[in-house]
Amino acid sequence: MKFKYLLFATVITGLSACSEQELKSDAYGNFEAIEYMISSEVSGKIIDFKVEEGENLKKNSIVAVIDTTLLHTQKQLLKATIKATKSKLQNVKPEIAVLNEQKTHLLHEKERLAKLVEGNAATQKQVDDLNSQIKILDKRILATESKVHDINKSILAQISPMEVQLKQVEERIEKSKVVNPIDGQVLSVFKRQGEVAGAGMPLYKIANLSIIELKAYVTGVQLPHIKLDQEVTVLIDDTENTNKSYKGIISWISNKAEFTPKTIQTKEERVNLVYAIKVRVKNDGSMKIGMPGEVVF
Repeated sequence: MKFKYLLFATVITGLSACSEQELKSDAYGNFEAIEYMISSEVSGKIIDFKVEEGENLKKNSIVAVIDTTLLHTQKQLLKATIKATKSKLQNVKPEIAVLNEQKTHLLHEKERLAKLVEGNAATQKQVDDLNSQIKILDKRILATESKVHDINKSILAQISPMEVQLKQVEERIEKSKVVNPIDGQVLSVFKRQGEVAGAGMPLYKIANLSIIELKAYVTGVQLPHIKLDQEVTVLIDDTENTNKSYKGIISWISNKAEFTPKTIQTKEERVNLVYAIKVRVKNDGSMKIGMPGEVVF
């Protein structure tokens, strides 16, 4: 008889606890995080990739390298071709310097003849002849500069596309390094070192689990009583009969209703339409993606 009494009391207490828990929790859902699928931007053999599932990676760390042997060969070939083409550029300065030296000599001779003309020791025709020679030299200087400019312009026109190709190869070499975009934990690994990666093909999946979100569902009756940035309490299972509680912030409220997901139970079990919300919670490591949680407003 005493045993039956204790059993009855235990059942009543359990039902009472369940009732309190049902009254305490206002919304239910599962935890999720923003997941990133990290891929290589170029195709090739993976020559360095030692990432493992569960590993924590730092932002901007190089986690994988794709084989760039062919790209480096192309780079060296382009650099050698550019160098050889540049060697054909002509230097106009020495030739122009010779012509300017001749012109300087003629100008001195012109000054000397001008003084002789004043003393009737030379004729004006001699001065005119010197002026003609100076004009011819000026034309030769301009023609030489124009000719060399056209030749060099043609050579530079050949170099320009090669420099663009070189820049493209260097960018592809840089993109052969896979850089981790966030601080986070590796969730899945899809490729291994030694395998061939395709451009855009995922290598691994990562998420920042230090801040996690609980996606829960509220009814239309609850909706007017919650708002963005509202502080709430998030509960997760601790033991069979107790919960852990955390502070959370409502970070998103859906602007349209949807049918109650089959995996979600609310206090009003017959309500068909609910609104999704997300509660951002600082994670101490206890919360995992897909784990159920509860919200108290």
